[in-house]
Amino acid sequence: MFSTQEIERYSRHILLKGVGTKGQKILSDSKVLIIGAGGLGSPSALYLAAAGIGTIGIADGDQVDLSNLQRQILHKTQAVGQLKTVSAKETIAEINPHVKVEIHPLFVSPENIAELIAPYDFVIEGVDNFPAKFLINDACVLAKKPFSHGGILQFSGQLMTYIPGKGPCYRCIFEEMPPENEIPSCSEAGVLGVMGGVIGSLQGLEALKYLLQIGELLTSQMLIFDGLSMSFRKIFYKSVNSECKVCGNEPVITDVAKSIELYRYAGCKI
Repeated sequence: MFSTQEIERYSRHILLKGVGTKGQKILSDSKVLIIGAGGLGSPSALYLAAAGIGTIGIADGDQVDLSNLQRQILHKTQAVGQLKTVSAKETIAEINPHVKVEIHPLFVSPENIAELIAPYDFVIEGVDNFPAKFLINDACVLAKKPFSHGGILQFSGQLMTYIPGKGPCYRCIFEEMPPENEIPSCSEAGVLGVMGGVIGSLQGLEALKYLLQIGELLTSQMLIFDGLSMSFRKIFYKSVNSECKVCGNEPVITDVAKSIELYRYAGCKI
């Protein structure tokens, strides 16, 4: 099953009652897609690679910028100007050569999202704009694909996990995208780099728990972290929003192409 070298590499996992060799084999057979190789996707990718996920997909259409390096720890200084997907693949290979990395150098869109997520067992959403967040949510709900939402800004962050049939989706909670320019981006308001490490690592943890079928996932709840007060709190949601446009009683979004709101921000890189 595993080589002697792999057994040594994953020995601390194999010791765990909830993992063992059986669980490690599950991880090695699993495929996780990370959309956004930035502040959130970086720690998720590094820890999932170290954990021995068999296939990690990295989707991002951007290039590494010098301003990314304060928080996007997948990328090194010499990678500035390189495609983030290529940089990510090189870094992951250094972390764990047993992991297969599939790169998707693109921005997600209604035209490519369904095909992109289809082969994967779990999706980590690490994007930094609302059109992409809503698109990924809608596509995963329609495809019955589990995913972890994450967001960071300044000194705080949040995450939740969607499991088909087990609680509300991102659109259930937020319903509509906020008006353009109402909520500043990280490039406008700033973000403490380590916030990505906190929330992105927790997203990686959710992926591992889901694949191993252990512990309690963040379904029907949003975990919010305040870095300044070093406090976590949870907001609980009793059920699916009956008026949700994608998973409510009378859904109007039955295809990602019908997510008209995605086009509200002209020229936005999804």
